[in-house]
Amino acid sequence: MQLLKTLIYSAALLGSFLLITACNPEVGSEDWCQMMKDKAKGDWTANEAADFTRFCIFPSNDK
Repeated sequence: MQLLKTLIYSAALLGSFLLITACNPEVGSEDWCQMMKDKAKGDWTANEAADFTRFCIFPSNDK
């Protein structure tokens, strides 16, 4: 019984850690813009390029 509790606790802890570390910054945030600047341009998707232009190059003031 103790082993089962330990395994469940460990799995929950590992799952929580993976969820926290797998989060990316919100699209359009300063962190996201910096992440995209650091990413190779050839690795951008069409949607990422459009979002980068919209939020980082020509940001609107209505955020």
